[in-house]
Amino acid sequence: MTISPRAANDVGTSREERAARLTATRNLKMARSAHAYVRGSTAKFYAWLEEGAGKTPEGPPVWICGDCHVGNLGPLADAKGRVAVQIRDLDQTVIGNPAHDLIRLGLSLASAARGSDLPGVTTARILENLAAGYEAALAGKFDKPRDKSNRPRVIQGLLEHAVRRRWRHLAQERLDTVKPMVPLGRKFWPLSPDEQADLRALFQEKALHEMIGGLQGRDDHPPVEMVDAAYWIKGCSSLGRLRYAAMLRVGEGARSTLCLVDIKEAVRAAAPRAPDLTMPRDNAVRVVTGARALSPHLGERMIAARLQDTAVVMRELMPQDLKIEVERLSRQEATTLAYYLAGVVGRAHGRQMDAATRDAWRTDLNRARTATLDAPSWLWSSVVELISVHEAAYLEHCRRYALSVAA
Repeated sequence: MTISPRAANDVGTSREERAARLTATRNLKMARSAHAYVRGSTAKFYAWLEEGAGKTPEGPPVWICGDCHVGNLGPLADAKGRVAVQIRDLDQTVIGNPAHDLIRLGLSLASAARGSDLPGVTTARILENLAAGYEAALAGKFDKPRDKSNRPRVIQGLLEHAVRRRWRHLAQERLDTVKPMVPLGRKFWPLSPDEQADLRALFQEKALHEMIGGLQGRDDHPPVEMVDAAYWIKGCSSLGRLRYAAMLRVGEGARSTLCLVDIKEAVRAAAPRAPDLTMPRDNAVRVVTGARALSPHLGERMIAARLQDTAVVMRELMPQDLKIEVERLSRQEATTLAYYLAGVVGRAHGRQMDAATRDAWRTDLNRARTATLDAPSWLWSSVVELISVHEAAYLEHCRRYALSVAA
């Protein structure tokens, strides 16, 4: 196996040398908008939520996303290429309180609405639709496919785009090239010799061969060769953890195919877990187990592994995997998107419950209404309070960032 030759790069290969650059990148990303700050502040979200302990009801303990913002939902392909909107990032997944996912999603949508200059009354309508969509999902049939008729236009367009995508689209989007390489530059940094050797060894493990072999109709045990790899600068709150992109050649000769694998360090979740319930102690196993419960399309192409004595999660990236980008929303788009995405989360939670538990949880949600708002009062008060806290923290972050840049 040959690692492609590279030009010299000014970024070092040790954690210490990378850390300063990664911290600066994370701070810049979080300073771009209040919505971006919300996406990158998961630990602070739970710290602030804990200060208001007692407001949030205790839902039935199930696997939750733990970081359920708009950008963490989107089209995902299963092993056979079928596409559905599911949760696409499970770093924070735990067996916990499903109400936390609702609050996090409500905060994300409300922040997006404020960034779109929508009036305050729209936030109330967003949360009403969020509650309605979630409850409708809990009341739905879990043995049948989801009704496609109520998809918002933005979701329908994204799904139609996703199913047309092929390998070349993924390669151009992620790598800026369709050549069999991971080009160094702003997004990809060079590996140390030890990292290259460790990755080569990792891709010879039998479990990985079986996972890759089972995808997209490949043979059960095709030969797998690592063509190229690099350190990947991706994400926001996860910047600073180990993250690699690896280009693999699967199979031999003219029938061989290329695939891109994301290798990401798994760390302890910030989301609070339900007491007295057993979860995997290994963080990578926790992430994969939660993904298979919440987001089957993603979970079936993930595997837990060890790299440099660190727990990592590996997944093959598919061309159909897309992120919901929320830049500017109309009032109608915001409310219909809230209903739909809450339904995605409701189905992810609800498939882990029996019918009696779903009914009881839906009854609890219905009970906490007021005469002036058709949404649980705790959802409204939590989101409103968190918006104000995040706004203040975001402005303080921007002030500190501006001072650091000027220094």
